[in-house]
Amino acid sequence: MLLRLPTSVSEAQQCLSEGAIPVGGATLQWAVWQRDGFPEQAMSLREVPEANVLGAEELGAAVLLSKVDDRVPEVLRRAASRVGTGAVRRTATVGGNIVGSSLRCLLPAALVLDARATVLDAEGPYETDLTELTAKRPVLLNLRWRTPLASSHRKLPDGPGGEPPLVVAAAVTATAEGRLLRVAVRDGYDVLSESVEYAPQAGPPLDALDHTSIGALPEKARQVIHTEVTTLTTRTT
Repeated sequence: MLLRLPTSVSEAQQCLSEGAIPVGGATLQWAVWQRDGFPEQAMSLREVPEANVLGAEELGAAVLLSKVDDRVPEVLRRAASRVGTGAVRRTATVGGNIVGSSLRCLLPAALVLDARATVLDAEGPYETDLTELTAKRPVLLNLRWRTPLASSHRKLPDGPGGEPPLVVAAAVTATAEGRLLRVAVRDGYDVLSESVEYAPQAGPPLDALDHTSIGALPEKARQVIHTEVTTLTTRTT
């Protein structure tokens, strides 16, 4: 297998047009290739500047999870720090986790930040939302968002049976109309998110969330959401 290392977006686009398979840290893909066979050529974005940004409102797809630090919002930093083991985080990338993994541990955090994705296909780069990103799985270059007023993240311990542990992410963001509370939950392999009007007391937002898809979650999940929203509301106030 030939691993290609483009140094610009245009070079990466050329690699895609020539059939190169995008790969991040290959923490999951390697086992699949060993079972099904290796492609003739693969492509890594680790030398592309746009895929390596790391700041208060941007995060590149080629950034290793172990490098995600307090320059990004708390919800995203905590999400990255709780993926797998230290060895996995030193290899796995942001793009590989969100686009290449069925677990998508970072997706709830990105959703509550209302992040936008810059992606790449054979026609060139373009911006899209997270729904299209996870549905069509193009090559992710980076994520961008507006700094939230406050955010939080909680991941329960692994349970029996191999099901992915519950993840709850929340953030309060300012908009032209006021403040929004966004909550995203990974329940099993499903990820759902909702936004409601923020209030300085937790009661009204929680009542509003009960009338969304989040209200249909199991009681255990709703209890975790209640705790996270209450804590976040206190911190924001």
